[in-house]
Amino acid sequence: MALTNRQPPRIGLFGGSFNPPHRAHRALAALACQQLDLDRLIVMPAGRPWQKEGQQGYAIAPGADRLAMTRLQMQGLAPVEVSELELQDPEPSTSWGTLQRLQQCHPGAQWWLVMGQDQYGRLSTWKHVDALLGACSLAVAARAGQAVTADPALPPHRMQVLALPADAVSATKIRAALSRGEDITPMVGPEVAGYIAQHPLNGA
Repeated sequence: MALTNRQPPRIGLFGGSFNPPHRAHRALAALACQQLDLDRLIVMPAGRPWQKEGQQGYAIAPGADRLAMTRLQMQGLAPVEVSELELQDPEPSTSWGTLQRLQQCHPGAQWWLVMGQDQYGRLSTWKHVDALLGACSLAVAARAGQAVTADPALPPHRMQVLALPADAVSATKIRAALSRGEDITPMVGPEVAGYIAQHPLNGA
């Protein structure tokens, strides 16, 4: 997907385990593109998310499956592209490391890091957070009726709040529904539900 001719281009990075990707992920991607006026939104399934490694009881589906499902979930959204950059890296992935690699491909771009409210609440524990916040602006999705206030544990940073409609869907709830044999189509859409039906997933 080609960038527009605007200089510098505005590019968003939306990372996550997408285990599995669901309708709230798609809604956030669409909202970020619109409200941030992005030329491109790179959706990045995590390779080996260091925050998740070692978590008791947490299983993650194979990268190839998460990539395929994320592409299905995001299809038809412009200017969204799903990247396999982190999935190709055998080492645990960090947002700062990924952003550095993307900056080399898009020198001079203005970067936005798109995340949910829960991720923002844990941001102070991320590796290299000072460097990360110095290199990009944040776009944080607020749950309906909840305010997002700047975390005093973080260094000064630029943040825009994205107001999502009320939606209780989460990957945890989807995995629980799958374990009970329930229909997950309303939460993930027919394409992803069909993929999971044809490819039973370890971790989803």
